[in-house]
Amino acid sequence: MRYFVCLLLGLLGGFVGAYLFELQRAPSALTVLSTPEQDALNLPFAEGVQLGDVIYLSGQLGVKPGSLDVVPGGIGPQTRQALENIQASLRRYGSDLDQVLKCTVFMADMADWPAMNVVYQEMFAGHRPARSALGAGGLALGAELEIECIARVNR
Repeated sequence: MRYFVCLLLGLLGGFVGAYLFELQRAPSALTVLSTPEQDALNLPFAEGVQLGDVIYLSGQLGVKPGSLDVVPGGIGPQTRQALENIQASLRRYGSDLDQVLKCTVFMADMADWPAMNVVYQEMFAGHRPARSALGAGGLALGAELEIECIARVNR
């Protein structure tokens, strides 16, 4: 019985030690990412958040930077503008499109999937992050798509 208790305490000590080691390595705070331009839009969310070396960007519409005006021309121009907005955000915080790990694309009409893909592939230029694409019943500002991304910070 004594052997079993000692073994159990030894295992428990190992788990606690490993847990405490990981806590020391873990980032201590979540950083809210925003700019004065983003704040001036008075939206109820941040541009993104960063935890450690991972950035979680809020969804981006194909809007002109610093405004709530969706670019004209349909899914192609909106995809390009959304990805340019994402790229600008990532660069502001020490990352870039080649560091994107995952994207989620929301489209008002799934029939636009092929046209969105043309621009998407061009903007990512050979980098192929994980991705989900789905249809949405409606998007903010009457946009035709919204893209959110998770990226790592350049090292």
